[in-house]
Amino acid sequence: MAAAGAPGDVISTRRILPFLWLYSTDIDFLMRIMWAAGHLVSRTRTCVLCNLRRSFASKTEGEDRITQVLKTRFPLATNVKVVDISGGCGAMYEIHIESEEFKERRTVQQHQMVNQALQEEIKSMHGLRIFTSVPKH
Repeated sequence: MAAAGAPGDVISTRRILPFLWLYSTDIDFLMRIMWAAGHLVSRTRTCVLCNLRRSFASKTEGEDRITQVLKTRFPLATNVKVVDISGGCGAMYEIHIESEEFKERRTVQQHQMVNQALQEEIKSMHGLRIFTSVPKH
């Protein structure tokens, strides 16, 4: 004879079955939530690993292309740094640019200048972080 509460126990099965039947729609909903949470966790883990691998890799084509566009558009730039922060897929970039051309312009105007220079590249991006500054002499 099986112990009370063991798998296959008639008493515990009779207690659980009505509960499952009554809340079957809730269980379906919970199963969907659990699947989505598992998918999110695995996706997040993949992104973290991708970013970790990316930190040791050389520049991507997108980083090189954007750097070249910025150096062409801002010839007085003393520092241009472009980093693909999407793990290498080119969806999001962080840009640091230091140029005399930003002198006496507000931050919004500086960012508008960068956005204008990258208007074609921005069309295929999900996001862009821009940091601008004027060189200190």
